[in-house]
Amino acid sequence: MRTTRRAQLTACLAATLAIFTTTLHTTVQSTAAPTDPVQVAAQPVAGSSNVKVEGSRIVLGDAPAAVGSSEIKQRSGLAELVPVRFDAPTSAVVVGYTTGTPDGSSAEVDVRAWVKDKWTEWTPAKAGTPTALPGPSDQVQLRIIVSAPPAGGVPWVGDVQVQPTDQADPSRMSVQAAPLKSRVFATREGLVGGTTANGHVIVNRDHFVALPSRRGLSAKGTGTYSVKVCTASRCAFEPVWDVGPWNTKDDYWNPSATREMWKDLPQGRPEAQAAYQNGYNGGKDQFGRTVANPAGIDLADGTFWDGLGLTNNAWVDVTYLWTGDGGRGTVSITSGYLNVRNSPNSSGAVVGMAGKSAQVTVECQTTGSSVTGSQGTSNVWLRVHPGMYVAKAYVAAGTFAAC
Repeated sequence: MRTTRRAQLTACLAATLAIFTTTLHTTVQSTAAPTDPVQVAAQPVAGSSNVKVEGSRIVLGDAPAAVGSSEIKQRSGLAELVPVRFDAPTSAVVVGYTTGTPDGSSAEVDVRAWVKDKWTEWTPAKAGTPTALPGPSDQVQLRIIVSAPPAGGVPWVGDVQVQPTDQADPSRMSVQAAPLKSRVFATREGLVGGTTANGHVIVNRDHFVALPSRRGLSAKGTGTYSVKVCTASRCAFEPVWDVGPWNTKDDYWNPSATREMWKDLPQGRPEAQAAYQNGYNGGKDQFGRTVANPAGIDLADGTFWDGLGLTNNAWVDVTYLWTGDGGRGTVSITSGYLNVRNSPNSSGAVVGMAGKSAQVTVECQTTGSSVTGSQGTSNVWLRVHPGMYVAKAYVAAGTFAAC
């Protein structure tokens, strides 16, 4: 067993903060003494899964081990904590915490920032070490991930603190003008009845995708991190709800310098693809398994069969929507999917689908047939890709320029 230790916060930190009290689903504003760290309450917000609160600790819950897209059988839990707001923007933070990781288990704390009116992707935060943010921000959020083998001890994270600092170089993980797009090999995930990395139980003909890094993993039921996946004739918009295939620390959509692993590979090239095609890393993944296909994304059955009309694993074009700016909307349905049509009309041919809570790109808006949905009755349709439209009655979005 690895012994528990307290990670000490570094000195000479730079901004005004305060100890605070919080309530669930609120953003916490600091109010008191300068240079004090903020003690983050152990309060998981909606979307967290398989964790328990024991005093100041977040502890792995009691759910059994599961096999997701990475094909690694383990017990895992995820807790997003209440966001913290600082008195002024900061380009870096120091996160302090203690951990208990018995019997081959692990515990990780990640941080993200509110930049340009949206959340950046998650960045691992080493205890007591400055972590650069993708851009200046006065609001951050912490996430705890605890994992363990199918049997054995229970990992935990406790005594979580955060405070701004100027003791880190600005991050190179900036938000681009246009989100990254790359061509990768897609495989079908299947695993109906299984559990994804964010705690979602997979249903028949489900709609989500898996990417091989938790940096772009959405919380259960949300689509903060979504992708647009396209073939030559169809597109699907889906939330990222699982981690895999093959690797779990291969954020290949990021620049090589800020990629968590495999920094000598070019941006947009999955490690599994390099291993399969070029013998990179001896042809193996991060777990030492021989890579049997070049997959860089896994597709849930509904995405694979229905959204994209695939019958076999195939090369697809994937746009990682959170990596860039541009018009966005959120699919607001209670279950299933929203049809993407080839005209702004309910009778238009279906040329794709958008899953529950997924983000969709919006190029412009036009008028068409009237539709009644979660957002009321409207004849406005959003163009989400050339020649592809969704009814705004089912999409939470602002107003866009006319097509």
